[in-house]
Formats: sequence, C-alpha cells, structure tokens
Amino acid sequence: MILQTLYQQCLKNNVTFYDEFQVVDLLMVNGAAAGVVAIELATGELHVFHAKAVIFATGGHGRIWEITSNAYAFTGDGPAVVMRRGLPLEDMEFFQFHPTGIYKLGILITEGVRGEGGVLLNGKGERFMEKYAPKVKDLASRDVTSRAIYMEIRDGNGVNGQNYVYLDVRPESVNKYAAIDGRKNLDGTPYTVTGEQILAKLPDIVDFCRVYLGVDPITQPMPIQPTAHYAMGGIPTNKYGEVIADEKNTAVPGLYAAGECACVSVHGANRLGTNSLLDLVVFGKHAGLRAAEFVKEAAFQPLPADPAEFARARFDRIRTADGKENAFDIAVTMKKVMFDDMGIFRSGKGMENALKVVRELQDRYKHVRPTDTGEVFNMELMNIWELGNLLDLAEVTTVSALARTESRGGHSREDYPDRDDKNWLKHSLAWAHEDGKIELKYKPVGITRFEPKVRTY
Repeated sequence: MILQTLYQQCLKNNVTFYDEFQVVDLLMVNGAAAGVVAIELATGELHVFHAKAVIFATGGHGRIWEITSNAYAFTGDGPAVVMRRGLPLEDMEFFQFHPTGIYKLGILITEGVRGEGGVLLNGKGERFMEKYAPKVKDLASRDVTSRAIYMEIRDGNGVNGQNYVYLDVRPESVNKYAAIDGRKNLDGTPYTVTGEQILAKLPDIVDFCRVYLGVDPITQPMPIQPTAHYAMGGIPTNKYGEVIADEKNTAVPGLYAAGECACVSVHGANRLGTNSLLDLVVFGKHAGLRAAEFVKEAAFQPLPADPAEFARARFDRIRTADGKENAFDIAVTMKKVMFDDMGIFRSGKGMENALKVVRELQDRYKHVRPTDTGEVFNMELMNIWELGNLLDLAEVTTVSALARTESRGGHSREDYPDRDDKNWLKHSLAWAHEDGKIELKYKPVGITRFEPKVRTY
C-alpha cells in the first residue's frame, strides 16, 4: 500500500522514472554531491545524471549471508558506492537476524505467529524458550530468540539433527500452552483458537508454508531457522537525512540517504519490529524536504572532464579479467563463512577467520570475468559488480565487529558476552582507503530520555 500510494503521488506530480537504470557511482566535487553515474541495462551504456542533490534509498545488504530474508537485489549498492567515494559507513557490525525464517529459504514467518500463541519446539518436542527467557518465553526479542534457536541447534537439538527447529501454531498446541501460561482474552476468559481463526489471522504465512514447504501450519509444525534480516548500520545521516562525513557530524552538501541503506540510528544496535517502515517514511520525508530546500539555493557543482571514468574503469576491469575464478563459487564461500563466523554468534577467532577468507575472496574476485560479452541486459556482468559490493561490505562489517569487544544488540560475541557501556557506548565509523586498509573512528551515542539498562526476560 505504501509503494502503491508513493507511485500514484509520483505520477500525479509528473516524476520522471528511469526504469532499469542502475546507479554504479556517486559523483563528488568540492566535497559536495554532484550527481550519479548509472548503467542502462538495456544497452550497457553509462549515463551521467548531473544533480544538485542526491538521495540514496537503495535498501540493505543481507545477501552477504547464506540464509537471508532479503530480496535478491539487496546487495548493498548504495553503501558500497558511497564508501568508495571516501565517506564512512556507521555501525556496520550491527545486523539483525530474524528468528523465524522458513528453513533454507529465509522467507520470514512473521512474529504475529508467536503473538497468536505459536511456540518454538526443538527436535525433542520440547518448548525451549523457557530456558532463555523464562518470563516472556516465545515472545522474547528477535536477537534473544535467534540466539536461543542457534544454541538449541548447536547443542544437537535441531529437528532430526538438522539446522532447524519447529514453530508450532497448530490450534491444539496453541491452546495447550496458552492454558499452561494462563493466557487470557481481554474479557478474562481463557485464550483459545481454532484452525479457522489461525487461517483468518495469518493467511499469508499459511499460504507461504503450503506453497514453499508443502507444510500446512494448521495441522503441522513449521520448520524454521534464523535468517539475516536487517542492517542497523549503513550510510551515516542526521535526523534530516543529510549524509555525515566524519565523527564530528559534518554534513555533506547535497547528499542524503534514507531507509535501510542509511544509519540515522533510531534503531540503535537492535531494531524493534515494524520500525523499518516508520524509519523509511519519516526520514525519507525529511531527506526529501531538505533536498528540496537545498536545490533552491545551491548551484550545480562543475563536473569533471570524464564523469563516468571511475565507473567505466571498474566495469572494464571486470570485462578484461583473466576469467580464472567463478563468481558463483566466491559468493557461496562468502555467504557461508559470514553466516558461520559473522552471524548470530561471533568470537574473535571466528571473525578473524571470516576476515581472512573475505580478503582472499577479494583477491580471487579480481580474476572473475563474465562469459556473456554482450551489452544488452548483461545481468552476469551486473551480478559480478554486485558481488564486489558485498565483498567490500563484508570486510567492513567484519573489521568493525572484531574491534567491538562486547555484546550489544545484533552484535553478540561469545568471548565478550556482556555489554560494556563504559568502553563501547559509541558509534563506529569505518572508512575504506584506497590502499585497502579499513580505518575505524568513533563518536558518542546521544542519550536523551532513557538511560541504557540491562535487558532481562
């Protein structure tokens, strides 16, 4: 509905769309945004868009991980492009894993299932959330629930020894555990549900499971596993959507970002459910308002002699590589090591291994060449370019996580299990320099009405 309304408003206001153009570079002149370079997929031609203001709203980078809820196109293009132009990325170590993704597919099963009384069961048929969150049980936060599922699987309690557990919303199970928990309706009567009520309240989830798994949630438990879901970090911005250039919160003239690609940090280290759409709507609006105000007063920055040179050189390198390596093999290896060592639980040793592997993959990536030599809709070429984005963001994410010697929100370390507000109540900023080194700096967290407290469940 939001997309539909937005599209209708764009048509109403005569917005010009460049469909199937993909932005591949940001133009920066005199420290200010000057436009973007985009590739036209239908022709392979690079186009320069000279602009007084640029707003990035390109989504997240969940495709770094093996199991993800993210769409295929969520390859971190916006943050990667911005980072290559000398700007930092903020809080990249914080990534949220949703506890209930469909096994192997990552498609989300909404928390509404647990809200309606669904319970998590391990391979022994045990309701295990009581061990990890005795007060709220299956209604614990996403990171706590994801870690609980991971620990059950790691301890050998996955279903049939596999990497999944069950989410059970069968009416007989819901009613059984509702009675045990003493759950009541608003009128004080015992909470019970029927199959018809579950179907009416969760039609999409029932349909997903029937189509993709051949499982009917009304009569069978659903196989689920945690899935990479949402980036708390990204392009640093202030509350007006203005992109920030340094730890002093210096705004970049004419450059804005909103949505998952941005980090205004209303989500802190661990986003609450449903807040991503609010983030997008609120800060997307403010970014648009600020950009509109800016262009009324600003002049166009002068473009360099060949604005597309940087982007062209990157694509030429891909086209002329020796072809000794395969993009698919590199992607599979990256996703697996990131899920294993930079996923729900992390440790110094594991993250060092992930960083080593990612850097080896970056070297191998230099040898990848597409087999398709055409210009028209060369999606193999674009997939290779996107893989480069993912590898760069995987490196920055891992370096940022290795440095943070604590557990906080979506960043959970087994070797540093506690939150350390004395040393780590601060945002990370990561710069990728041309010599290949990642530089980290920090800025303080602004505390307003609510002081941080220990989370208990």
